[in-house]
Parts: sequence; structure tokens; C-alpha cells
Amino acid sequence: MSERTSFKGWTIPGPRPDPAVAAELSPREGESLDALSGHFKIFQLKKGHRFSTDDVLAAWYGTSWCPTARRALDLGSGIGSVGMIAAWRLPGAHFVTVEAQEISVELARRSARYNGLTDRYDIRLGDLRDPAVLAGEEPFDLVLGSPPYWPLSDGTPGNHPQKVACRFEMRGDIADYVATASEQLAPGGVFACVFPVHPEEQHHRVRDAAAAHDMTILRFRTVFLREGRPQSQIGLFLMVRDQDLPEWMRGEPFEEPPLIIRHADGSLSREYSAVKISFGFPP
Repeated sequence: MSERTSFKGWTIPGPRPDPAVAAELSPREGESLDALSGHFKIFQLKKGHRFSTDDVLAAWYGTSWCPTARRALDLGSGIGSVGMIAAWRLPGAHFVTVEAQEISVELARRSARYNGLTDRYDIRLGDLRDPAVLAGEEPFDLVLGSPPYWPLSDGTPGNHPQKVACRFEMRGDIADYVATASEQLAPGGVFACVFPVHPEEQHHRVRDAAAAHDMTILRFRTVFLREGRPQSQIGLFLMVRDQDLPEWMRGEPFEEPPLIIRHADGSLSREYSAVKISFGFPP
């Protein structure tokens, strides 16, 4: 037996769902119920959109740089993966999420109930570009986003509508996410998002969106999903409003060392194993 499989000292911290409530909920036909963060689980369609490493990283990055957030907003929240991982890491925070697909909202609401989040987790059906969806809300300390990556003209959408809307810009692009975040942030609040940085034009889209909406990219980190494959690069971005910074800080972002998820041989990197521990998964 390997050292990894024989290790018995692992314990999962963080909030625990109510077993009685969790026992009432089970996957329906065509669904699965999968581990998400600590004891949290998530309902997903077996053949629809499923949460990814990108979602995990967006939640991890935002909560790492804003660990005391009291109010958090997740834009284009999908089935709830980004927001619920963040809620596991921020057990005292109240969350609002916005998602336009009814099927994803329905799945997220069941996951929120399973995970015991309903008293601090407000899931809204609507378009993040519609000001009415968040009208009258108090500002947020933390805004999260995992936007779709590609215009419809840049690829083959696929055969499942839920997947299409998560991958392609059918209801807004990175600029719309940045614009909404800028409008909703509290003074000193941060916006964390994930977006491709390969090809270079994708990276420029994030920078242009920030400049257009008076936001400064404070920190940036390249992530290699697979070492040695440039096409697997995505970026983690942390933004703040220009008005919340002294002018001398409104320049180039601090660029962190790259994060490698898997080495060329397919093994997980030690750093990503540590990241997994931070959101309640054994290495």
C-alpha cells in the first residue's frame, strides 16, 4: 500500500451540512451528487456543465486575498461551484449569486439546501447585465467571476445548451463582468476572476476591460493546467476600483510566479495539492 493511500491523519475542516437535510436530497435521473469542498457536495448533470479546476481556482484566489469578506457576490454563478467553495472558506459571509440559466439555478438551489447554506446564500435567476437583478443591494466586499471564455464565432458550441452558455459569450463577456463588479464593489473591495491568457489577445481583453471600467489589476497569476502546454494557460486576476487606490498603485499588476496544476507526466504539483487542502480536499 502506498504512503498516500495508507495515510490516516487527514481530517476535513469547515462547516458540515445537516445530515437530516442532506438525507432528504438525492440525485435525480441524469444527475450526480459530487464532492465539492470539505463536506459540501454539488448536484450536476451527468451530460451537462460540470464544475472545473477553473471554478476552484477563482474561488480560492478571491477568498485568499479577501479572507474577511462579509458580503460576497458571484456573477454568472452557474451550478454554484465558485460561490459554494467560497462560502465554505468564508463561513461568516452572506452570498448573492446571479445566473441566467434556469436549470443551473435549480441545481444550485438544491446544492445550497444540501450544504446548509440557505440562510446566507441568495441565488437569483437573471442576467448579470440587468441592473434590476442587484438593485438596492448593499455593496460587496468580494465579487467573483468565472466568465465564459469565447465569442460564439470562435468555436463549435456543442450539443448541450447548458454547456454552450458556460463556454461561450451568449449573455455577456469579460467586460460585462468587470463592469458589474465595478458597480457592486464596496470601498476597498476586490474582484477576482479567471480567464484565458493564451492566446495573448485573451489576456489583452481582461486588461482592456479593466481600463474601460476604471479598475486596476492589482495581482495576476498565470496557471498552467498542464506543464509544457501553452494552450492550457489561464490567468487569475485580482482587481480593485481605481478610486480606492492611490495613483502610484494604478500601474502594472504584481505578477506572481506561475501555478502548475499537473506536471508533464500528469502528476499533481505539490503547490496545487496544498491549494486542494485549503478548500477541504485531501492531497
